[in-house]
Parts: sequence; C-alpha cells; structure tokens
Amino acid sequence: YVEKMQQVASKVYIATDDGSCGTNGFVTDVIKDLIEQKKYHYDLVIAIGPMIMMKNVTKLTKQYNIPTIVSLNSLMVDGTGMCGACRVTIAGKTKFTCYDGPEFNAFEVDFEEAMFRQAMYANVEKRTLLEQEEKNHICYVGGVTSEQPSRMKRIPIRELAPSYRAKNFEEVCLGYTEEEAIEEAKRCLQCKNPQCVGNCPVKVAIPQFIAQVAIGNFRQAANIIAENSLLPAVCGRVCPQEIQCEGQCVMGKKGDPIAIGKLERFVADWALQHLEKNSNIKMHKLQKIAIVGSGPAGLTCAADLARKGYSVTIFESLHLPGGVLRYGIPEFRLPKEKVVDVEIQNIKQLGVKIETNVLIGRTITVEDLMKKENFSAVFVASGAGLPKFMNIKGENFNGVVSANEFLTRNNLMKAFDKEYKTPNYVGKNIVVVGGGNVAMDAARTAIRLGANVTIVYRRSMEELPARVEEVHHAQEEGVQFMLLCDPIEIIGNEQYNVKSIRLQQMQLGEVDNSGRRKPIPINGVEKELLADMVIISIGSTPNPLIGETTAGLQIDKYGCIVVDNEAKTTKKGIFAGGDTVSGAATVIMAMGAGRVAATAIDNYLKKK
Repeated sequence: YVEKMQQVASKVYIATDDGSCGTNGFVTDVIKDLIEQKKYHYDLVIAIGPMIMMKNVTKLTKQYNIPTIVSLNSLMVDGTGMCGACRVTIAGKTKFTCYDGPEFNAFEVDFEEAMFRQAMYANVEKRTLLEQEEKNHICYVGGVTSEQPSRMKRIPIRELAPSYRAKNFEEVCLGYTEEEAIEEAKRCLQCKNPQCVGNCPVKVAIPQFIAQVAIGNFRQAANIIAENSLLPAVCGRVCPQEIQCEGQCVMGKKGDPIAIGKLERFVADWALQHLEKNSNIKMHKLQKIAIVGSGPAGLTCAADLARKGYSVTIFESLHLPGGVLRYGIPEFRLPKEKVVDVEIQNIKQLGVKIETNVLIGRTITVEDLMKKENFSAVFVASGAGLPKFMNIKGENFNGVVSANEFLTRNNLMKAFDKEYKTPNYVGKNIVVVGGGNVAMDAARTAIRLGANVTIVYRRSMEELPARVEEVHHAQEEGVQFMLLCDPIEIIGNEQYNVKSIRLQQMQLGEVDNSGRRKPIPINGVEKELLADMVIISIGSTPNPLIGETTAGLQIDKYGCIVVDNEAKTTKKGIFAGGDTVSGAATVIMAMGAGRVAATAIDNYLKKK
C-alpha cells in the first residue's frame, strides 16, 4: 500500500523491526524522531495495526497530548453486532467493535482487557493447527495462490533425472515455465531497501524485474535486467546466487530465499526466444579501444563501451570467443549454442568486433596495439587460465592432468562428441583433487564419460567452496567424496602410468585466513586409493605472458595485474579487470569488473 499512501500523503515513513524496509525499529521510534528531533507538529494520529502497536502509540501520543484514533481489530465472528464476541471497554462502557467502531478515541480504550480477550482462543487455535498438517495451510498474503502451500517455500525447479543425465551432456536444469516463474516471483516482498541488489556485483534491479515477472510482463523484466547485465542467460545459470543476491534475501531468514537466479534465467531465455536482437548501433567515435580476452569481463566491458559509442575490438587467443564460458563450464551447465553463442552475437550486433586466434604478448604486444594499431586504450581481461599443481612426487605421470586441460578438451574441443577428432584420455577410476566448482565440473564430466569418480578434498563437506547446487548434483550423479584427505604422492607403474594416489588423513583445526578451519595432518595415518587418472583442480593464476611483455605493468606476487579502484594499471592507457586482477573468481564478479573498467576508460578518454 506504499504507493497508494503516497498518493494521499505528502510524506510516508516506513518502519520494520528487522530493517528490511525503511527505519530499523518501531513505529513509536519514528514518531519520537519526527516530534523531538525534526520538531514536526501533528494535530491527529491514527493508529491501525496490531493491538500492541496501537497500545504503545497511544501511550506515546498521550505524553505529547496529540488526539489519537485507533482502529481496533478485536475478535469478530459475524460482524453484525449480534454475537457480542467483539466487545471492548471504551471509557468504562461496553462497546461492540463491529457495530460501534472499529474506530475509537485511543485514550478511552482499555487495551489490557482487549488484548486478553483477543488471546482467549490462542491456545485452542494453536492446538487445532498442530492437529492439522501444516502443509494444508494456504497463505494468500502477497498474491500467493492455492497452488503453492506456503510462501516460505520456493517453487521447485525441474531437472533431468540423475540416472538419465549422468550419461549425456544435456543441460541438467530445465528452468521454470511461465506459470512457475510467476508463482515464484509473487513470493518476493518487494523490499524498499533490497539487500539483494547491494550484493549483486553488477547491481541488477532485482525487485523491479521480479515485480514484472509476477504480473507476466516478461518483456519489461528483460529490459530491466539488460540495463545492468549483458549476459543474463549465463549469470542465471552459473552465478553463485546463494552467497550473493539470494544470500541477502529477507525471505531466506525464515524460509527459502526468492529464486532470483532461476528467475533471471527464465527471463533471459524468454527474451532470447521472443525479443529482437540489438539493432540500434551508434555511430562510432574516433577512439578505438582494444579488449584482451572475450570472457565475461571482456564481453561486458566491450558492450558497455560500444553502447557509449566507441569502436571496440576484442582479441581472443582461442579459435572461438567466450573465454571461461566456452572452455571452462560444461555443456550440461551452460549450453554453448543455445546460450553462449547467442549472448555473444547480441554483443557483436552492438558493433563490437572479435578477432580470434590472436595471442596478445606473442601475436602482438599490448604496447604495439597502442603505438602501431592506434588504440586509445586497452582493457586486459585475459582471465586466469594457468593451472596450479601440488608439486608432489609423481605429478608428471601419464594420466595426471589439470582440470583446465580436461575441461578444455571436452568443452571447447568437444572431445566427448564422436564427430570431433579431439583425443581424450579418460580413466576408469578417476580421482579429482579439489573442492571448488571447477572440481565439480571435472568430476561430473568424467562421470558422463563412463568413469568411476572420487573427489578428494582436504577439508570437510561444510568447507567445500563449490556451490551447494553443484555438490548436490554431483552426489546425485554418483560422484563419491573422500574428505579430510590430502594427496602426498602419486604412484605410477613402469610405463609411467598412474596406478594409485597416496593420501594423508587430515583433521580440522582453528579457522585460518580463508574463514575456514585449517586442515592439519594426522601423523602416521595414510591411505592409498587406486586410480588410473588424477585430475588436479586446486586453482589457477593469470597467464604471465602479458606481464612479461609489457614494460611498466606492475604484477603482484600472485601473478595478478595491479590496478587501482578504477581498474587503472601502472601503465597509462592500460586498464585491467576480472580474473587477471583478482585471481580465479566468479563470472558475475568478472562482469562487475568489466563495468567498472568501461566507466573508467570512458572518463579517461573524455579527459584526453
């Protein structure tokens, strides 16, 4: 009713006891502030709501001697004045709320009596509710229909059955139907101070787009998302919403948070099917901007700059654009033809050029882009594709590969598809070392290729850095987990092929700098696990090539490019962002970095 109140009131103040909207406090706190601090004068106060609120407002306004009216919500049965159930004491006399009220002079109401009468059936009602199954209760608050028993539970998402999907690379999540999306969107409380937006790296207007979904206006929902996100179909699938937007959702405090990611995916997929592609291309300015890398950071920066009118060229080292979206994330999580190719084509239609098979630092240097090719600025978004290894004995045996290699062969080079000639070694018993999303992707890919797969992780299940959804899917598909174990040696045979891996048993100690409990070896407790293939997935760092071939570009001890809060590097005209600055992170974080860089480059060129 906020908008309706604003139509008849010059000022509307909101107070919530959990701070989800307006002032974090009670109505009485707001009244006190308005009168005592802001020195406002009022001729009348009207209080409507819970009995305890009206009672406390009345106590306060009596101190200020402000006439007050309350609308009593006492127990009512037939509402005609015949049953007498709604009787209250007003100025010492019995009145019927339904007949004589419900508005009364607040100073004449016997609130103590009214509150006791209001609670007289509470125990009976409680027993009745306990006797009934809670699932039979239907809440209509906020427009939730009878098709959903409670607004506290999210609409389930449809998925392929584990037994079926573990044998193919079809997308696991099937997404919402229009009806399901509308029902889920109706759960949103439309907070006036939405915490979900503050935790979104690209600041999507989440309540606004969900409000449009709730009324079936999917076109407007898509337009709202497009203002801040250029890759919504990607983000809706792979972003860690549970620790970002959904992690801050007020609904999640007592129930399930709104399925923001799944709703974004639904809107994006609907838009891909129903909306025309980008056609309003601006006349480009003279300034040319080079983008190094076509991953999420590079694509986002390129699109933002193209919208501002710049001539943008992306240089991609691989033969197809997309970066980690292409080579790192499996088809069953992020379809390439249906999603990645279409999203990239949308960006190209803004006028962005993409040149593939150009390795910056080898084919041409960053400095040559500026001096010889006359680019006015360069944004380095080359990602973090250099895998880390454990540096343990036996790590170079045949059958030991990085997750990057394994996933690149299967995702970019389609090794799983018999129509492609990409060679692909797949063991029968595979150990994946690591607990992040990349480890889950590698394990789930290996399962689909017919292997028995075990994930080895040195902490417990609670410390796994991978998304809960990905861990759940991995378990459903048959991936085994060997926790609190750390590899100390890979054992091979005479032909230098892997035959087993030796593990050190671990226990958890105190919390370390990562915010997780530190794994500590248990001396003398080891085990050996048979394996003919080991996939290492313990992280990655930026490729050092650009740092080594660009004079004056500062690199930190982790191999990341050093930038300020505007994505500026230590070399004039060169900006950087995404994983090449932060180290391996999420798609949405890279997109956020791309947006920051686009703004900084625009400001830089305007001042030249």
